[in-house]
Amino acid sequence: MSVAFRRESDEEHKEPRFELPLPPGPNLVTARGLAQIEAHVAEREAAVQQPLDDDTLAIAQRELRYWRTRLATAQLAPPPPADQAAFGSRVTFTLNGQRKSVDIVGDDEADPHAGLISFSAPLARALIGAGVGDVADFGGKADAIEILAVAPRDA
Repeated sequence: MSVAFRRESDEEHKEPRFELPLPPGPNLVTARGLAQIEAHVAEREAAVQQPLDDDTLAIAQRELRYWRTRLATAQLAPPPPADQAAFGSRVTFTLNGQRKSVDIVGDDEADPHAGLISFSAPLARALIGAGVGDVADFGGKADAIEILAVAPRDA
């Protein structure tokens, strides 16, 4: 049979689906972050049990693989020190004359609009290790940040 008359499958024309990318480095989590990952796994496990079309099922299975990997690699971070910014701390500081507060959390728990920043974010890296009264460089500016308060994050 000629190749011209061969029916190609629909799969040959679809874009490939790659696995969801995992953030580099350790998968540090807070207790709240671990609970959120467990909830994501439970949601995805329930979703793949539902009657779904092939595309939707493939997406749900891919998300389930991602969240299972995140759960398997999760490392519960120790409590932060009370006197310096660290993973799990709430830090209040001034930046560009504005007072701000952020919680330093894991990659999957981060939500900058809610004041939750990943420990790998540039702002978190500038804050980590600083204590009350310290100043830190940020955004190419020397002493751009002044630390006003550091406390363990609410659980």
